Amino acid sequence: MIFSKIVENKFDLREGQLIKSKCGRDKDGIFVIKQILDNDYVLLIDGDERKIEKPKRKNIKHISKINMTLDDYKTMSNGELKKAIKLFKEGSVNVKK
Repeated sequence: MIFSKIVENKFDLREGQLIKSKCGRDKDGIFVIKQILDNDYVLLIDGDERKIEKPKRKNIKHISKINMTLDDYKTMSNGELKKAIKLFKEGSVNVKK
């Protein structure tokens, strides 16, 4: 798994970007953006509660952007995605600059 720092406009969202939930039952959870639906909503996955097969639809007003993407999230299984997010939380990630 490879993480990359984002150096573009901090307000842009990207597929594969890590985010933190600000509201709801999943508050303070770390997720990966699976898909950007429109200007207001994204689909989020974490490999645990929100599996790749059943992502969470979330309003972008309720998320905080993290300046990091998970490059190979599309090829990961739920277990690998869960492990990658856990490594990010622990601070032990490989960052590609």
